[in-house]
This record gives sequence, structure tokens and C-alpha cells, in this order.
Amino acid sequence: MQIGKIESNGVVRNSSNMKIGSFDRNNTIRNASNIKVGSIDNNGVIRDRTNTKIGTIDKDGVVRDATNMRIGTIEKKGVVKDKSNMKVGSAENVNPQYAAVFFFFFHLFR
Repeated sequence: MQIGKIESNGVVRNSSNMKIGSFDRNNTIRNASNIKVGSIDNNGVIRDRTNTKIGTIDKDGVVRDATNMRIGTIEKKGVVKDKSNMKVGSAENVNPQYAAVFFFFFHLFR
């Protein structure tokens, strides 16, 4: 079951097509109220609003939490899958790191 999507402009939408967050050019992650909730750096390190590392995405699209446990993958063409290999979203034509953040801020912690 698909629970959301990430648009090419960085807007994150839920399955009802409502905006639930966004990414800006500085890799800042914002919630629907435009409040900063985290960030991702160029090395794939994902941080929460307090700058604590909460996960990573590697060059092969594997998404890991802070304990290095695999929690999902971002496949080529932007398919977002959870740790059970079930499709939970799509992120075509967007930065794969954004799709990884989808797990942390808009799926796991909803």
C-alpha cells in the first residue's frame, strides 16, 4: 500500500494528497507547518531537529536507522520500500536521499 509520494519540487504528500512536509535546497526537512524537523547532508547522514544522527542512506539506496539496522531501500526510479520489501511510496525524479528521509520523518514517526 502506497502511503505517500515526494514531488520533484521537494513537497511530500500523504496518500490523501495532502502536503505533510518538504525539503528545501539546503537539505532542510520541514513539516507541513514549515517548521524545521531535521536535515540530511551530502554523505547521506540524516539528523533530527536537535542535530542527532538518526540514520543514513548509502550509495546503493539502503536506508539504515541510528543502530545501523536496515529499515528500507530506495530503488532506481524512486520506488520506496520498507524493511519487508513492501512499496510504501514513490519519489520519481527526486534526490534518493529525500526518499530515505521519507522513512524517518513521514512514515516511521507518523
